[in-house]
Amino acid sequence: MNTYSSKLLENAVNELAKLPGIGRKTALRLALHFLKKDVNEVETFGSSIIKLRKEIVYCQECFNISDSVKCAICSSTKRVHDLVCVVETVRDVMAIENTGQYNGIYHVLGGIISPIEGIGPEDLTIESLLIRVKKNNIKEIILAMPATIEGDTTNFYIYKRLKEYELRLTTIARGISIGDELEYTDEVTLGRSILNRTPYETFLSHK
Repeated sequence: MNTYSSKLLENAVNELAKLPGIGRKTALRLALHFLKKDVNEVETFGSSIIKLRKEIVYCQECFNISDSVKCAICSSTKRVHDLVCVVETVRDVMAIENTGQYNGIYHVLGGIISPIEGIGPEDLTIESLLIRVKKNNIKEIILAMPATIEGDTTNFYIYKRLKEYELRLTTIARGISIGDELEYTDEVTLGRSILNRTPYETFLSHK
């Protein structure tokens, strides 16, 4: 058990250690790093985190994180608005944007269907996706779920809900290894998977 000469240092380490992927040794190293920095720099860092938590919102259209009620992607006149890529999380939006190979818009589900974890369709933004399809002239939906059982389950559920609509339903090409998350896939592979997407029914016929 670590002992600290300062209760303030211990409190800071305890809070930093709550962050994902941060152990107590790393938390201590970060806390000591802040002690070496100018007070103004640390205040700027702290205020940026507080401002992030207080002021950031989710786009009312696609549920991506945003500084306003409608994100920059949904607001852009340079994007193709009848092409929607459905992803699990906002991290997937960032990963696909980094490829520079996609110019449509997004729909963030906020998770994937996972009965083991108690996550059902009603816990995701699937109903909002259906409303977007009904209201807007959507021509293609790209299903970009992770290559996992839960991802395939989510894809199939959305496929069944969208079958009645006249639109093209595709899925990203499986250049991505089974079990891989999109955010950890290299940009070249992910970009090619978007460009080489295939009709979802073709994917089903090979399962």
